[in-house]
Amino acid sequence: MSKFPVKSELVVPGSLSDNERLKAESKLLRGTITTDLSNPVTGGFNTDNFTLIRFHGMYQQDDRDIRSERQEQKLEPLHNVMLRARMPGGIITPQQWLAIDDFAARSTLYGSIRLTTRQTFQFHGVLKPHIKPMHQLLNSVGIDSIATAGDVNRNVLCTSNPVESELHAEAYGWAAKISEHLLPRTKAYAEIWLNKEKVESTESEPVLGENYLPRKFKTTVVIPPHNDVDVHANDLNFVAIAEKGRLIGFNVLVGGGLAMTFGDNATYPRRADELGFIPLEQTLTVAEHVVSVQRDYGNRVNRKNAKTKYTIDRLGLDTFRSLVEERTGFSFEPVHPYQFTSRGDRFGWVKGIDNKQHLTLFIESGRILDKPGRPIKTGLAKIAHIHKGDFRMTANQNLIIAGVEPTEVELIEQLAREYGLLDKKISPQRLNSMACVSFPTCPLAMAEAERYLPELVGKVEALLVKHGVDEEHIVLRVTGCPNGCGRAMLAEVGLIGKAPGKYNLYLGGNRVGTRIPKLFSENIPEQKILQILDQLIASWAQDRVGPECFGDFVIRTGVVKEVKVSHLDFHS
Repeated sequence: MSKFPVKSELVVPGSLSDNERLKAESKLLRGTITTDLSNPVTGGFNTDNFTLIRFHGMYQQDDRDIRSERQEQKLEPLHNVMLRARMPGGIITPQQWLAIDDFAARSTLYGSIRLTTRQTFQFHGVLKPHIKPMHQLLNSVGIDSIATAGDVNRNVLCTSNPVESELHAEAYGWAAKISEHLLPRTKAYAEIWLNKEKVESTESEPVLGENYLPRKFKTTVVIPPHNDVDVHANDLNFVAIAEKGRLIGFNVLVGGGLAMTFGDNATYPRRADELGFIPLEQTLTVAEHVVSVQRDYGNRVNRKNAKTKYTIDRLGLDTFRSLVEERTGFSFEPVHPYQFTSRGDRFGWVKGIDNKQHLTLFIESGRILDKPGRPIKTGLAKIAHIHKGDFRMTANQNLIIAGVEPTEVELIEQLAREYGLLDKKISPQRLNSMACVSFPTCPLAMAEAERYLPELVGKVEALLVKHGVDEEHIVLRVTGCPNGCGRAMLAEVGLIGKAPGKYNLYLGGNRVGTRIPKLFSENIPEQKILQILDQLIASWAQDRVGPECFGDFVIRTGVVKEVKVSHLDFHS
């Protein structure tokens, strides 16, 4: 129970969703997962456990490419799990990297490591006999997957690689503290996966509550002017404010989110709003009580309207702010000036103020796997064996070899080139395109994304060459469904899968990720998409004003109308 009074008129009336029953009966996320683990009859998890394993960082999936074939053979789907690690700020040591590289090769169906838009890595295709050993291996090198899925605060993002290395260290420190502070307190993870002794039933969840949150919750720490974490895709954002190179506090933004449901106008993508400025010492208190207000006032009746963005639109931003202030015991200060001027990752070598070098590598769709002519997985392992710094996974599915001593630069670059990790021929367009996983493993996928992206980018590159703007790029993102994982609803051109080979086309986002695009054409095939882009790129090349980006051009010329405020004109 919450220790704060909740006004009943502000809480959604109606019957609770079944997920609320499931969480209440889960014995603080234990369920009967252990029983299912020992069941040899099925490769999957049954009933409530199918959902509960998400709170432990896993999703049950199957290989959809062979589903019908197995059905004809009267076999159940090839059940396996995808695990997402908890890596606040995306930092991983070379020793940890070598451990996950080895596990991916030996004990997953696909042999790959997948970098994600949540600044962490995923294993895909882990069969039931390998699940417990996987958790124990990760634990042995200081990694877990607690609360990377489910109705909890997910992996906390942090700006990856600013030149100001000292400021990054401070920001990363806060990302790690926020992650720890908002974790579930239950010992279920340690009991089930690490064979820890079962604790008494005196456990409690003082921050998340015993029914946890109404829906998933995402948090970031970002250092302007670089919006590499896409703040408007997240529930809670701490925007770093610095003076003389030192962090003094954060502007707090709340209520961002990109997911929606086709055909349901009560769902929509939404930009985050500004609550105000806080000094550093209030950071954890504010994080806790933004979460606690969402915990107590979020919609537990309709999960499609359970995210923080809908709570804020239902209560009003001022009411939401007042509730947070009442619980923290202090008032937000006015927002300090800040501006985002860039997004994406800085590829190649970047020198930090500590005289160390950082090498950002492009990893298409984040998939780390040896391919003919590009054995990048082997190459990264080679680098990990000699690297004395760390690796940083970015929120754009790329990887930074960070903290390289000047004397090591030449060797690191030589290995990166030898194994296909550095390629000057990669176009700006490819560097600024992104896709979610989608087929064959994601159960929500309606259309291809990751497997389709390389081909699609090649065709968009050809259009840019055709119209003489091949040194330019368009922020292009493709997702297999409207759930938001690939952040297509913050792209200049966003494709959201509607059916096999068919996408909804959204236009009008901007380069810095502060504008939501608008639906331009619905349920169209690639041929139609390319025809539209051909015409628009031609007009952009001819009529743009100065260095005007594609998204700004289609807004200025009225191709689409700007979505200015949350949901009010998104569906108009």
